[in-house]
Amino acid sequence: MGFLPNIGPLELVIVLVIAVLILGPKRIPAAAKSVGEGVRNFRHSLSGGGEEEEKHEKTKSELDEKTETKA
Repeated sequence: MGFLPNIGPLELVIVLVIAVLILGPKRIPAAAKSVGEGVRNFRHSLSGGGEEEEKHEKTKSELDEKTETKA
């Protein structure tokens, strides 16, 4: 596992057992999905996902300016 070089298989098993005890076996998939979505969103924002939002804001402000000049 490249992203966690200091954590071995025993530590991962311990973390999983604790997660099952705390969350219960029925809520583990939902928690894993939530964590996965959070990581995906974080990586997307780091890779320039915010550029789309900036373009949207720029377009919106341009439309607002055009609307104000017509009024």
